[in-house]
Amino acid sequence: MPKPAEASLPNDRDVRVVRSFDAPRELVWDAHAKPELVQKWCLGPPGWSMPVCEMDVRVGGAYRWRWRNDADGAEFGFFGTFTEVNRPEKLAHEESYDPGDVGGAMPSDEPALVTNDFSEKDGVTTMVVTIRFPSKEARDGAFSTGMTDGMEMGYVRLDEIFKG
Repeated sequence: MPKPAEASLPNDRDVRVVRSFDAPRELVWDAHAKPELVQKWCLGPPGWSMPVCEMDVRVGGAYRWRWRNDADGAEFGFFGTFTEVNRPEKLAHEESYDPGDVGGAMPSDEPALVTNDFSEKDGVTTMVVTIRFPSKEARDGAFSTGMTDGMEMGYVRLDEIFKG
């Protein structure tokens, strides 16, 4: 059974999340690059859905993700462009926040850079997610939302998908 995601703040601008999956890295890559799979697991806490998951997975390709609270209909999202696509080793994108009805603001208008690195050993894939924010304030504001807890909730769903 994989251990929960380990989050750290290695410097003033980065959040680093390390998580392993009992699955080949090609499957873990696909789960991050195919919209029909992303919508199944990348949901955060129970009671949320992902009605919008548009992804043109190529360098310069755009994406748009939007989540909805099923109880009250409030929505928020992220959007940006892919900056590196190297299947199955690395997937990187710029990320900007769309507060929608949920509100909240990132303390910077500049996007964050999210890099997913995938490595595999003996059928276990380790993913290292590095989120580089434009400033310490932006990083601290995002980290204080509990984002890494929401990420782990999604990763637990992904574990279940890999079992099935």
